[in-house]
Amino acid sequence: MTKKDIQPSEYNEYFGRYINLVSDETELLQGLENDKKFVIDFFSSIPKEKLEYRYQPEKWTIKEVLQHIIDTERIFMYRFLRIARADKTALMGFEQDDFIFSSEANSKSIDELLQEFTITRLYTLNLVKSVPTKYLSNMGVASNSPISARACAFILLGHSIWHSNIIKERYL
Repeated sequence: MTKKDIQPSEYNEYFGRYINLVSDETELLQGLENDKKFVIDFFSSIPKEKLEYRYQPEKWTIKEVLQHIIDTERIFMYRFLRIARADKTALMGFEQDDFIFSSEANSKSIDELLQEFTITRLYTLNLVKSVPTKYLSNMGVASNSPISARACAFILLGHSIWHSNIIKERYL
């Protein structure tokens, strides 16, 4: 399955900002593998002295952005599982700033954060591989909007691109 298989009706238009960053030809599992390498290489290349930099006082540090990518993946994979398994329970949203505050990401080393990301992504790959393709188009509701299981996974690919672009523009 590739990104071009997803229809705009499978996600809230807000998530289009992420999905639109992913090439139409991107195959889900290979895309997740490629993105894993991209995230690790990108965050590993950032100078240590920049990792706790904020371009404005209320903005996240680079370490906090990486923690946000990790936490978002955990939440979207939970949604993916529930929706792929045909659970019709509406799923709540989450307050990303609360997650960052209580994560204490700046007290972690970049190696610890990258290990956390790697383990999370390995879980994601395992979960996606375990779901028969015919259930990836299952629809559910998250944050009061319809979303498919496969959209939950593809959003992650664009999400990391989105944040790396912001880091390049505003932090480095």
